[in-house]
Amino acid sequence: MSRRPQSLPIAMKTEENQNMIWSSILATLLLGCFTTGDVLAFEKPYFTDYCQRIEQEVQGRKHGFLAGNVTYYVGGFHASWKLIEDETIGLTHPFHHDLRSRGVGLLESEVAGTEHTGTGNDYRGWEFYKDTRVLYGSIIVDGQTYEHPGPKSMRWRPDKLICEYEVGGVTLREEKFVAANDAAASIITASKPVILRFSGHSFYHRNSVSSSALIRLDQQNNAIVVSEGGTVRSRPDPDGDERIGPCVYEGMTTALSASRDIAASATTMRDDKGVQHYMFSVPCDREGTTVSWAMHDDAKVAVKSARSIIRNHDSWLVAKTTEMNRQLNEEIPWFRCPDEKFVDIYYYLWSLYLMYYIDVGEGWEQENHTQTAVNNFLGMHRYDAAFQIKVGAWATDKPRYAYGNVLTWKHLTRNDRYRERPNGLRMISDNKGISWHSGAYGGETSEHVLGAWQIYEHTGDVRFLKECYEDHFAKLFRKQLTVFSMNQYEVAERLEKMARLTGNEADVEHWQQLIRRDPNHIREMFDQRWEANGVANFFAAPKNGMIMTNAFWAMRSPYFPNEYAKAMVDAWAVDRENGFYGEFFPLAMSRQSMNTFRTNVDHSFGYTPDTAYFTLDGMFRQGLVKQATELTLNHLANYNYHDQWQIPVAPEAYRRDLSLFGDQYSNFNAGKILLYLEGLAGLRYSIPECQFTIRPALPESWEWMEIRLPVADQWTRIQYTKNDVRVSGCPLPVSDDGGVSR
Repeated sequence: MSRRPQSLPIAMKTEENQNMIWSSILATLLLGCFTTGDVLAFEKPYFTDYCQRIEQEVQGRKHGFLAGNVTYYVGGFHASWKLIEDETIGLTHPFHHDLRSRGVGLLESEVAGTEHTGTGNDYRGWEFYKDTRVLYGSIIVDGQTYEHPGPKSMRWRPDKLICEYEVGGVTLREEKFVAANDAAASIITASKPVILRFSGHSFYHRNSVSSSALIRLDQQNNAIVVSEGGTVRSRPDPDGDERIGPCVYEGMTTALSASRDIAASATTMRDDKGVQHYMFSVPCDREGTTVSWAMHDDAKVAVKSARSIIRNHDSWLVAKTTEMNRQLNEEIPWFRCPDEKFVDIYYYLWSLYLMYYIDVGEGWEQENHTQTAVNNFLGMHRYDAAFQIKVGAWATDKPRYAYGNVLTWKHLTRNDRYRERPNGLRMISDNKGISWHSGAYGGETSEHVLGAWQIYEHTGDVRFLKECYEDHFAKLFRKQLTVFSMNQYEVAERLEKMARLTGNEADVEHWQQLIRRDPNHIREMFDQRWEANGVANFFAAPKNGMIMTNAFWAMRSPYFPNEYAKAMVDAWAVDRENGFYGEFFPLAMSRQSMNTFRTNVDHSFGYTPDTAYFTLDGMFRQGLVKQATELTLNHLANYNYHDQWQIPVAPEAYRRDLSLFGDQYSNFNAGKILLYLEGLAGLRYSIPECQFTIRPALPESWEWMEIRLPVADQWTRIQYTKNDVRVSGCPLPVSDDGGVSR
């Protein structure tokens, strides 16, 4: 591949701008001499401390959230944004979640055949962390006990939580974090000497039936060691009966430790349910005290992890901050614009996307992949992956941050875990783990094909494509192709190309015949659905009158008639009376339909992030730049930024009354990242085709915008202004797809 540096003005509008061409080219040629390895040094962005930049005050607003690999931390408890429990000093809800179970149980499915859900699916107890009680702290000042005080301030960052307390005239500060070894720690300092008293108990859930936990004091390691165990009520099969079986933590060990001696004060007690309770006290002053938690299948590893984070808490916390900043500086495209609010939203959404990555390495969890929600049930979701896969395609290290988002689903197909209909249509489940799947089937996996192809375009890695195709796409869609928002024509094209590239030439004719793709037929399929059921200027309206945004999603197809797109956007997108423009854009359901459909679910999901992404993405793809940019900024500013708190947010949904609903740190918002890169920036590139294409969509309210990203191991810089777009450092030929459009 050519390493020739370039600076290509691609939409020059004035004579003055033309005069800049030669000086720009000369400057870039000179800069090409200053390289570091394979990366053009000049175009690489300067370092930014993003952990500090997107730090936000969350006390009283939402719970705390931290992530390791298979360890998570929830500080306090907010039920769908409703405060139930304040965070307090110590470690309230650290929990181990390596996807061995979907919920709280470990029962085996009783369903026969390909719909057997394995071991660990559970339709109950998804949020089992909220019943944990690990190290709840109280503060004793001059003999007076302040039990479980709430912090006056709790600041969230991707690397740590910072809590501050004012108790009895004493100021306490703590930093909570999850280290690389998946242990959690709280580092506490006090303005004057106090006593900290911590209490907690072994795992016991509201669906628990019995506890078989054991507890011991390990004086040599200054640790309390709990052998977890017990039974729970669980429902592993859809429409199946509730049964009793092992709890999620059966046979695991919890280890708790501190930087001060706990042996002299430690007490334990077993209650009538078999739950093991513990308590200990330690002094704290300006020198600081650290408490820790770790959990593992091997008791020795759990104790070692809890002790190691105590000994190394300072350096390990620095390492955590360094790594999170490295990811946000090195692994994702750099973005700037005049309105800092949108910059903060961008990096906040990326930080959540990266925090959710998990690498288990067992059973059906062999690949590193992102997840969706800590406040619902962890794991990747088939539907959410439709856009999360494509987000990963923009990461720098694609084998680590992109490949697994596709390949993790292959285990279900390869192991014949799917639902097959009489017509041969095969559908995989919504969610899965080490040895279970959810038993909730759907057809969005066809959209994964397009995401896998985009990763291939960004890498040229045929071996990755071969892994996706063989024993997965080729098998899953062999008899019938599932359809997601009229994507079947594009998906069939990609499957045909994949077959040819991966040496499966015999499959090419099969994909050509599976989906009829002559232009007249494709146009007829869209024409037949236009203004269906008597709904004017609308696509594929249902008979029941529930007019949802999913009609807009079909605009993402390159075959969607552009004249239909324009008419539908004009008639429905910007309509505040009957259409989808509510308090902001878009409502999940049209105003016309809202009076008819008024269930609790309808009210809860008044505005949702996935529908916004698919709707706006279609507008960008149809070249409706003015409407798409204005509505995108409107959505981001209202959905992903809280004006009162002045911080970015990522809610699962807004109710119709604009109250916040669902998960507080939802990676369901990941598609918005694509609205920045593929929408506003208009970026598309293909290593195999040796092409970098820009279709700029600079919002009218912005004077400029800038993106920097590695392309083929070289940082590329794209600068947008009202009059032109300039590209430098790109190793691929650059073309203009549409120029500056307003």
